[in-house]
Amino acid sequence: MLTEERIRELLENLSSQQYHEAIFGALKESDGQVYQLLKREYERRQNTLQLMAAENQCSMAVLAALGSVLQNKTAEGFVGARMHGGCEVVDDVESVAVSRAKETFGAQYANVQPHSGSQANQIVLTAILESGDRILSLALEQGGHYSHGSRISFTSKFFEVDNYYVDKESLLLDYDAVREQAVKFKPKLIICGASAYSRTIDFAKFREIAESVGAYLLADISHISGLVIAGAHPSSIDYAHFTTTSTYKPGGPRGGLIVMGKDYDQRIKVGTKDISLWEHIDKVTFPGVQGTPYFNNIAAKTVFFKETLSDEYRSRQFKIVKNAKRLASNLMDLGYEVVAGGTDNHMVLIDVANLRQGLTGPTAQKCLEECGIIVDMIHLPYEKSPSAAGGIRIGTPIVTKNGMGAKEMDSISALMDAVLRKVEPISDSEYRIDGALREKTQTKVKDLCSRFGMR
Repeated sequence: MLTEERIRELLENLSSQQYHEAIFGALKESDGQVYQLLKREYERRQNTLQLMAAENQCSMAVLAALGSVLQNKTAEGFVGARMHGGCEVVDDVESVAVSRAKETFGAQYANVQPHSGSQANQIVLTAILESGDRILSLALEQGGHYSHGSRISFTSKFFEVDNYYVDKESLLLDYDAVREQAVKFKPKLIICGASAYSRTIDFAKFREIAESVGAYLLADISHISGLVIAGAHPSSIDYAHFTTTSTYKPGGPRGGLIVMGKDYDQRIKVGTKDISLWEHIDKVTFPGVQGTPYFNNIAAKTVFFKETLSDEYRSRQFKIVKNAKRLASNLMDLGYEVVAGGTDNHMVLIDVANLRQGLTGPTAQKCLEECGIIVDMIHLPYEKSPSAAGGIRIGTPIVTKNGMGAKEMDSISALMDAVLRKVEPISDSEYRIDGALREKTQTKVKDLCSRFGMR
């Protein structure tokens, strides 16, 4: 047990560098159980193929900022207007974060305080809508997100939500149908962006639709924000009134971000006052929705935003798309039904229910994980079975960051196919898999991962 005397001994005369370098050692000495769990998670990630479309892998520099002394600072409010003393350092940290965020996204305004992408959405909705106002968004089962208006989210509890859908045949967004629905429903806010849509989103068309009905436009680009930064996907910044994203999906720390382009100083009536949109977003962030920002996370966001300005980061985003296209092409050649006929971004959606009788998304996810391949089960648009998800979602950000390319995508698609062809479904979520196949696949996965360590 780490005694007070031992802590004083460890900390005596430590410099800032020594203090922060000692953090992991202090954890090992103080709580060996948690230390071992961290080691296990490192080993799990190192020895399995991370194909989660909703995950990424931040740098060691970002991790260092997350584990810094800034965790200890409390300071509600924004730069220059805090409700606590001792804020000169965190003011500087947040100022740099805002400046870098604006630069990396080409934005006029950036709010780095939201604790998550969902909270960034909540801030925007709270700022511009009154209870009972109307929202038009992509349905959850069509690839939307819970925070965009799912029945079980806060959004549908306070606002009237209607959904638009992808085309039944192509499974692509039908902008004419969205326009017709917007004219009929008359929303105050339209939300675009998705958590399971593999094709390019036309933000310009969404803005045209929003303007035609006098609605605000919110673009949630959490999944594709890294691609947007690099120019591998068109940007929403000057088309949407508000753009939100999580910061971990593009490769940073967990947290949220709100950025705005040309509409940042558009006026909005709030009670008897007439103020700009960006000022209103600030006021709703604090004290409207959340209190103290996580300054260690803001410091980590600051580090990440600098990374996004590098040639290495930006070129990697195009490699992420190239790898996803390779996986999609390989799987289609192997007889898999890839949703929307392929991908334009980092994710590939696969209808496994159409591959074999009895195969479901949960079965595919579990049997692949047992073999060392980590994917997501997912409901797909217009599924025939109402009980179990019929698809899986795979993504290429992490394997690409670790250095994998076309050759490795070929190996991954072959490994996935070998497992999914041989698994024996018993029910929607139960299955049998040959032990020899499992061990053989695990060995191949570990060998592949050993040549492309975590970066």
